Amino acid sequence: MPVVAIAGGTRSIGRAVLEGIQERGTATPIVISRKYNKELEQELGTRLIAADYDDVAGLAKLLEVNNVETVISGLDGFSGGSSEINLIRAAELSSVTTRFIPSVWGCRFGPEKSSFPLAMAKIASEKELEKTSLEWTAVCVGYFLDYFGLPKVKSHVAPLTMVLDIGAAKAAIPGSGNVPGAFTYTQDIGRFVGALLTLHKWEKESYVIGDKLTWNDFLKLAEEVRGTKFDVTYDSIELIKSGKVTELPGHLPAYRLFPKEQVQAILASLEQVFDKGYLDFKPKQTLNELFPDIHAVSAKEMLEMGWKD
Repeated sequence: MPVVAIAGGTRSIGRAVLEGIQERGTATPIVISRKYNKELEQELGTRLIAADYDDVAGLAKLLEVNNVETVISGLDGFSGGSSEINLIRAAELSSVTTRFIPSVWGCRFGPEKSSFPLAMAKIASEKELEKTSLEWTAVCVGYFLDYFGLPKVKSHVAPLTMVLDIGAAKAAIPGSGNVPGAFTYTQDIGRFVGALLTLHKWEKESYVIGDKLTWNDFLKLAEEVRGTKFDVTYDSIELIKSGKVTELPGHLPAYRLFPKEQVQAILASLEQVFDKGYLDFKPKQTLNELFPDIHAVSAKEMLEMGWKD
């Protein structure tokens, strides 16, 4: 089977992709990480290889020695920008590597969306990929559904409360709340990526959509599953553009990791992506349609998994 290297495969979306490939059995995965950990390697059930993301030649040699055909990046946009660029350059240098999946896992950001802080690293990676001979695809999934089922559902993403605080029965909805957006469970994304590896030709965009609905619709589902009315606030677009959102109880744990202003700015940036319709996908074809044997969890199913008694 072809060998696939997953950068950042020890956590978050990278870990979900690893598990999806292992379940699907479509490739032999290895995980690239900044540090080697024997116990973690055993837990992952595959080889874990330490790599220096600042050493392009060393990365290229790693890919060649391990006969890596495809590189999948699960590096986050905050710390993974230069690392992913170097990984792309290494994949291009490698004589055996032909395919690359960059760390998009949301939506593609064209030049007209470059003002968003979350977009800059993704745009830079795509520009670098365009210079190469690599076949690549951006996997567009919308927003991770996991956040609305944690801590009960299986997931490797860190908790993040945005818009709907299910446990506290509170909501702070951006704008009108009537703009549709895509939501997808990371475990499903992993399974679809496992299937994507079997396609002989990749499009520049590969879509996986677990569900598509508005925040108002999502709120109704949450109230139905919880069996209670939520305390709802609507945040104006002006407030969100200023880098602020209405504080929810679920935001407080994040303040132990990052300053409140930074947490608010990140959430406001994400909410603008929704309000501008960037996640209102209308693709010609989805991986859901190409691989109908894979069931994608809906928003209601996620809420029931996480919150139904």
